[in-house]
Amino acid sequence: MGLALLSIIWLITFVSTYFFAAKTWWLPKGVTVAAPLIDHQFSFTYIVMGLVFVAAQSGLGYLVWKYRDRGQARPVSYSHGNTKLEVLWTALTAILFIGLNLMGSPIWAAERFEPAQAGAVPVEVTGMQFAWYFRYPGADGKYGATKPDLIDPSSGNEAAIGLDPEDAAAKDDVVTGTMFLPVNRQDDLSLRAVDVIHSFFVPSFRFKQDAVPGLIIQMHFTPTEVGDYEIACAELCGLGHYKMHGMVKVVSQADFDKWLAEREAAKQ
Repeated sequence: MGLALLSIIWLITFVSTYFFAAKTWWLPKGVTVAAPLIDHQFSFTYIVMGLVFVAAQSGLGYLVWKYRDRGQARPVSYSHGNTKLEVLWTALTAILFIGLNLMGSPIWAAERFEPAQAGAVPVEVTGMQFAWYFRYPGADGKYGATKPDLIDPSSGNEAAIGLDPEDAAAKDDVVTGTMFLPVNRQDDLSLRAVDVIHSFFVPSFRFKQDAVPGLIIQMHFTPTEVGDYEIACAELCGLGHYKMHGMVKVVSQADFDKWLAEREAAKQ
């Protein structure tokens, strides 16, 4: 029985390690400026934790086999444990987790606490059960006011976010269900939610941030490759959570300018 348990534990350990090492199921290609840094931190964390995992499971399998039932009576000893050893591995674990956190925090903080660059494209992201809406401020560079009592998703994109038609700044706001962004230009996002907590997640951008009712959360990133990229909601937000997805279309600057101009002209 001890040998069987040893074999099962080691088999599970090394098979699961193989799938991670071979990257059989992995993230899609990263297409933002920060993506290589995030991927490096991600891989480093997996390597370090993988070594700990393999060592721990290998030791577990060995001990199961070493102290297996041999069918004969043996003296039993009782131990209260080793305080010094427990303090040591607790300290090492704390150092490991805090160290990994400190290594990754500058990348995380750069997209959240540092101000967006001058000339960044402003986009407001609104999450609601169960859709994403994206608003561009238009030529005046100002977002129009929104009001909760005006929210009516059945009446179009602008009504879906409660845009106030009486506000002069709202006249040229462009609201869409698909996010358009120019390549190689920073995007300044304002995230909000109108009902429950949602999470704006673009796997290819290595970008995920909660949208919280009552808060406007500023973020920024810079896409580096033209293409279509899926948006998901990474926060369980209700029965329709599974279908709350959208699309980011990263296009050339010329195509973005043309698209935005066409949307603004349609409002005239």
